[in-house]
Amino acid sequence: MRVLQVPQLRKLPWLVHGFSTRVGGVSKLDGKRVLNLGFTEWDARENVKENRRRLQAALGARDLKLVSLLQFHSDAVLHFEAAPTEPSRGDASVTKNAGLLLAVQTADCVPILLVDPKNRAVAAVHAGWRGTLARIVEKTIGRMQMQFGSQAADLLAAIGPAIGGCCYEVGTEVAAAFSGQFADAAEFFDELRTGDEPNPLQWMNMMPPGHQPPPKKVLLDLHKANRSQLEAMGVAGKNIFENDLCTGCRRDLLFSHRKEGAESGRMMAVVGIRTKAKRTARR
Repeated sequence: MRVLQVPQLRKLPWLVHGFSTRVGGVSKLDGKRVLNLGFTEWDARENVKENRRRLQAALGARDLKLVSLLQFHSDAVLHFEAAPTEPSRGDASVTKNAGLLLAVQTADCVPILLVDPKNRAVAAVHAGWRGTLARIVEKTIGRMQMQFGSQAADLLAAIGPAIGGCCYEVGTEVAAAFSGQFADAAEFFDELRTGDEPNPLQWMNMMPPGHQPPPKKVLLDLHKANRSQLEAMGVAGKNIFENDLCTGCRRDLLFSHRKEGAESGRMMAVVGIRTKAKRTARR
């Protein structure tokens, strides 16, 4: 098993965090054992439960209750004081209660972990293009401010692996939507085209009006878009830690629904507060 962590966050003895990869586990996909952490149609539920147990064991978090969400690409942010009896619908969660391991599942979308060291509060965010457009990471910080008195300048933010601007093609209507919401939207795309640009060779096209070929797709960098929101909220650049691995390029290590389709697995980004802080070794 290989779990990705942020060195700066590992220094906090009360914190547990990590971004899973596809390596390890008991699920079988294309003849290989993988760490699938989502209840997909191609995998048995018992395999997923065992994979989740193994992830928690690898993080030394077996005594924490895993709090996973029924994600639906929304801007819904949930506050947990205790583990729910049934999964809740949402795409981000916050807590300052020890013993909970907040989790979001991804297979291309951006996982973001937020940590407030002063108030000992944490959050896990799932941001696809819809959630990013709806400013879910900004709303999560706002929820932390409201619930815990968190200050954006104090927050540490870890952005995990996601599909990169090299691979993530979207329609020009997505670019148009971002352009209408963000002043710096041009920085998120390889070329900000909204589909309304005139075609200089229109007169050479023999197709009848209304039957023109669709505009060329554009490449969207979700990492940049979410980092921009973090900074706009007041999170210091030095406190934002990014893992720039692309799920589309690194299918040896990561799952990608865009590249693999229905038989892709799911990774997890998790963060929680230990019931008992780890002791640091004496030198």
